Formats: sequence, structure tokens, C-alpha cells
Amino acid sequence: MEKHSANWTLLLVLCGLLPLNTEAGRQMPKLSDKKLCADSECSHPILIARALQDYYPQDCRFIHIHQGQSVYVYAMLKDRGNLFWAGSVQGSYYGDQEARLGYFPSSVVEETHALMPAEVEVKTDKWDFYCY
Repeated sequence: MEKHSANWTLLLVLCGLLPLNTEAGRQMPKLSDKKLCADSECSHPILIARALQDYYPQDCRFIHIHQGQSVYVYAMLKDRGNLFWAGSVQGSYYGDQEARLGYFPSSVVEETHALMPAEVEVKTDKWDFYCY
């Protein structure tokens, strides 16, 4: 009987009716439907900013920022008053923090260097808010 139950569980997982718990990642709610970038892939930084204060992430979509760190901004989310930007911080030369892309409130940084104008409006998709 136990084998029969395991087969049903496997069938439900394969059909997508029963979620499979994995550590690979998970879909998170969207923060916005659109973002402003320098290019259609959001692959070029728009600006460099300096962190005014420490920021501790709410969940895995966000990045931890230490006061004084440089932040490379790649996208500015539209809607909801442009509250969140996407960017990366990198640790010291010796790698105390791996570079990682994520979101942070625009209010915790100040712009130090403009690099490219954020003139390209791009729709966000599920991968923009996927947690790894």
C-alpha cells in the first residue's frame, strides 16, 4: 500500500498539482510590472550610488547594503513611486562579499555618478523576482 501512495505522490508532483519542495528557488510576488533601464536587457549600469545607511533585506529578492558601499544601479522599477532599484554591491578586493544582483529601496542610497540614461522601459517577468 505504501508503494501505491508513493506512486500517486510522484504523479501529482509531475502533473504540477502538488508542489515539490526544493532549495533551487522560488517565485516571489512582483514588485512592479515595468522597469527603466539603459538598454533592453538592463545589462548596463545606469549610475553608481553610495549607501547612506545599512539596509537589511526583507527577503531573497533584496540585497544587503552596508553604509558607504558603492552600488551599481541597473534598473529603476516603475510604479509605486519608483521605490525600488535593482543593482549590485561588491565587497572589497579580497571578496568579503560576492557580487549579487538584487533590489533595495532607492531612499538608502545617493547618486554619485551618472553613467547612462534610464530611458528604455522594459516589462518585468517572473525571473526578475525569482529567489535562488
